[in-house]
Amino acid sequence: MSVVSDLGVTTPPLCVLGDFAWDVLIRTNSELLRGGDTFGEVMLTPGGSAANVAVWASRCGTPTRFVGKIGRDRFGQLAQEDLEREHVVAHLVETEAHSTGSVAVFVDHTGQRSMVSGHGADFYLMPSELPVDAISSARHLHLTAWSFFTDPPRSAARAAARTARASGATVSFDPGSFQMIMEMGVPAFLAACADLEFDIVLPNKEEGQVLTGETSADAIVEGLTKIFPGALVVLKLDADGALVHDGRISTHIPPATNNLVDATGAGDSFAGAFLSHHLASNSPIDAARFATRVSAWVIEHIGARPSPDGRLRTLLSSPR
Repeated sequence: MSVVSDLGVTTPPLCVLGDFAWDVLIRTNSELLRGGDTFGEVMLTPGGSAANVAVWASRCGTPTRFVGKIGRDRFGQLAQEDLEREHVVAHLVETEAHSTGSVAVFVDHTGQRSMVSGHGADFYLMPSELPVDAISSARHLHLTAWSFFTDPPRSAARAAARTARASGATVSFDPGSFQMIMEMGVPAFLAACADLEFDIVLPNKEEGQVLTGETSADAIVEGLTKIFPGALVVLKLDADGALVHDGRISTHIPPATNNLVDATGAGDSFAGAFLSHHLASNSPIDAARFATRVSAWVIEHIGARPSPDGRLRTLLSSPR
């Protein structure tokens, strides 16, 4: 085991801890019948929910660190190259015991995605492997629920949250997957994370429904405020935009587009863009508007991290 890090740079205000995985993305041009065949696209793209958030925050102009675990293999080397290319400062634990993570992503002809995650090296991060200095020196730590569904890496994620909090940093959390929450069980899931006093929670509507038992967006954010007292709740509503709830007032953010091509990584891009803007502006409403525009661009392209074009570069460079 060894730790790979990029040192000698200005301390990034944002640290993201969690999964780096390679997405095997399969997108069909028409409905795939059971036992049938169809044409489509098959791509290998960098991913992992936490890594996606880090990359999007970096693309939005925020110096960002990523903490995770990879295999000592070719995909691990490519992971390091990918994060370096995206200007993310990488603190990666390497291991020969497990391969770099991989995820099968199936995108149907309507643009909706389903995923099957393998148990790669990212699921085996241990508390003793955490780069404490990198975490404690950041202004903000972001975690995703993919670090909480099993242990490890749950203990490492919890230790990172306590380290960040002890250093005066704020902490945000993305509940990650409504199906995984259901399989774990809501009481067990909340027992693993709800005591960490998150400052920002970024669920989508399905995750909010599972966690609260409510169906309307307004009732969901009210319920989440009770589960995560004191947290700013930013509810991602897909085609309906987003709802920002500060504990007292809810503000609806309209969608920027409904031109869905591929929903993969939309929530991660929203989180990365939101955190980037919010850390700079301390304005959750403006941050949510900005994040909605970024994620709208993402769903019009294939993959969680499409290569930026002129339109995206203009959006990212526009005054906030």
